[in-house]
Amino acid sequence: MQVQSESKPYDDINITPMLDLAYVLLVIFILMCTASVQGVKVNLPKASAAPSLAKPKVKVITVNNESHFFLDTVPKSLPELEQALSQLKAQTPDLPVVIKGDSLTQYQGIMDVLDILGRLGISQVGLATKPHAK
Repeated sequence: MQVQSESKPYDDINITPMLDLAYVLLVIFILMCTASVQGVKVNLPKASAAPSLAKPKVKVITVNNESHFFLDTVPKSLPELEQALSQLKAQTPDLPVVIKGDSLTQYQGIMDVLDILGRLGISQVGLATKPHAK
């Protein structure tokens, strides 16, 4: 008499260990997220509103199509612009500047402003543009 061994492939996978692991990880995650920082309660002092902690205000240099220069809507010549920017740079070393040039402006006007900014060591410079219409 011959005995046949029944070796058939497994029809289903036992996922109980995987679910146990998922539940343990979920419990650990919940405990870690809801844990609060423990410590001694103290009465913290109030800080003054120091202007040195505030971000420096962005200065806008506008060059119109007639190559006139404006520093925050105040008309300036190139020497006046350089003097005003050097005073502002002395007050705030990391002075941010945005250059707004008219689309009909001669390129030389923008280059004059960039030259002044380079001589003064102002490195945070942005060029304002309009988004392209679709």
